[in-house]
Amino acid sequence: MDANGTFGRTKTGEEVGRFTIRGGGLVASILTYGAVIQDLRLDGHDQPLVLGFDNFENYLAWSPYFGATPGRCANRIAKGRFELDGALIELEKNEKGIGHLHGGSDGIAKRNWRLLERSDSHVRLAITDPEGRAGYPGNAELTATYSVGDQGRLTVRYEARTDRPTPVNLCQHSYFNLDGSPDILGHELSISAESYLPVDAETIPTGEDRPVEATPFDFRRAKPVGTEQLDGAAFPYDHNFCLSHQRVAKRPVARLRSPLSGVTMEVLTTEPGMQFYAGFKIRVPVPGLEGKTYGANAGLCLETQVWPDAVNHETFPNAILRPGEKLVQETDFVFSRG
Repeated sequence: MDANGTFGRTKTGEEVGRFTIRGGGLVASILTYGAVIQDLRLDGHDQPLVLGFDNFENYLAWSPYFGATPGRCANRIAKGRFELDGALIELEKNEKGIGHLHGGSDGIAKRNWRLLERSDSHVRLAITDPEGRAGYPGNAELTATYSVGDQGRLTVRYEARTDRPTPVNLCQHSYFNLDGSPDILGHELSISAESYLPVDAETIPTGEDRPVEATPFDFRRAKPVGTEQLDGAAFPYDHNFCLSHQRVAKRPVARLRSPLSGVTMEVLTTEPGMQFYAGFKIRVPVPGLEGKTYGANAGLCLETQVWPDAVNHETFPNAILRPGEKLVQETDFVFSRG
């Protein structure tokens, strides 16, 4: 995990770099490919905190966005289309041929970023997402900065500018597992959200935000992820939790804890939404970090971002970035043992 240097090469021969940063009891390895968090460790805990792979080829073949930065517009856009300033924008339909997911089949999560700067405790990457890729209007200049320190704090900062109005919505897509168990169903989760977004059969928001009270989505008090059941199995969470209607000052929004390891992760963010995905679709036939097998619910995602399909709902938070504006999204993942 200490190695800095070449992690692999893309299909076109580009060198994929890996950079290890340290601080505050954390050690994180970051890839230039997809701005991926490849590995993350906490002093005194002998298991990785995220799902990932030890070799680059498995990221190309098997990764369901492990540790990646999807975009330029993360999450889903219904039917891959939306209106922007009176014009109909048609995007690539890369999810089941019906909808647009995570920026398309060759989105920024699946491309090589360039290194801007690094130190022992931070790394800053950049990528240009060109006009027309997957149907997006305008050129978008994007950066991702990862820094560690301040007693177990991993800070993820995304910035973006554009030369034409365009949707931009980034998120960190790590799958967390705080004890190394085969699944995270015993992890205790709390989310500071009074409402969530119901979805249709294609996981597209219906347009309403519904109170969490008296539903399986009520995490205002901590409970094990596997508490709620549907058809005899753990509830298939893949929903946005509504934290606010706009980007705000960074505040605490979620807390995840493993009773087995005693490791806790607190999430603080500027973002108006958080997609909680319980990882029920994970089916990876090759070994992950430490040789582990990753099956259903092997890890969970807490993706801080703008609400999904916001471009098609006037009442959702704004996801459109315009020339002259600078988008800044920041999230802290704070780890401790006790």
